[in-house]
Amino acid sequence: MSTLPEPLVERLIAERRKHHVPSQLRPLAHAFAHQALGVLFPHFAPSVVCSEDAVKEDLIQLEESLRRLERSVGLLHADMPAQLSERFFGDLSAVHERLSEDARAIYEGDPAAKSVDEVLLTYPGFFAIGVYRVANLLHRLGMPLLPRLLTEVAHEKTGIDIHPGATIGRRFCIDHGTGIVVGETTNIGTGVKLYQGVTLGALTVEKTLADSKRHPTIEDEVVIYAGATILGGGTVVGHHSIVAGNAFVTSSVPPNSVVTRKNDVRPRNAGSSVFEELDFVI
Repeated sequence: MSTLPEPLVERLIAERRKHHVPSQLRPLAHAFAHQALGVLFPHFAPSVVCSEDAVKEDLIQLEESLRRLERSVGLLHADMPAQLSERFFGDLSAVHERLSEDARAIYEGDPAAKSVDEVLLTYPGFFAIGVYRVANLLHRLGMPLLPRLLTEVAHEKTGIDIHPGATIGRRFCIDHGTGIVVGETTNIGTGVKLYQGVTLGALTVEKTLADSKRHPTIEDEVVIYAGATILGGGTVVGHHSIVAGNAFVTSSVPPNSVVTRKNDVRPRNAGSSVFEELDFVI
């Protein structure tokens, strides 16, 4: 005879009736993340056939996967965007272009990388950026829930947590990557490079500020070294600046600056390299 407490059974039944979460939603999102990258780059595909018919078939299968996810998410959210699939595929070429630039930036910025193919096949930073750019497109199109499910696939796999609502410019480079956190309202410019353990976060987590700019702005060509923390929606790190490892930044930094681990800010020397400015190399 079962000794399970009846109140617990009743409570869990009520919870299931209340939420009606489709059981297949998580595995569908996981499969879609890998499928989308496999369509964009053969390095992620289980098999590759180089023909027009094969490419079209892969796109059709990706579209079918997206429509299945639309139906599943629609069980939880009645207000779904119109013509999502058409708009998604209309912008997918631009996502591929951005990701190709990201892969090139990672290759050019890491002496250990021997080829762009190596970056695509082995770098967790590129995988996280790739999933983010697909998720960000869906986020901008108004798709609820799915963008977060997608970025959590990358988070679980790589330890890199990029909110799909973040705005990230071209030639984004993540080196190593484990432990990076990029908040929802972060704005990152062109040619920015982040090392492992960087946090771009909020100064406060009050729910009333949910619709405000809570996370920092990182302007073009900034390098942020391992373990640095930059917080606050009004915090701007000016272009061509360097933030040293373990620095803690809660106020804006002028362009062409170096922020040290003691949080001292000074102008960069004209024409000097990153490694001449800092006393360590990762």
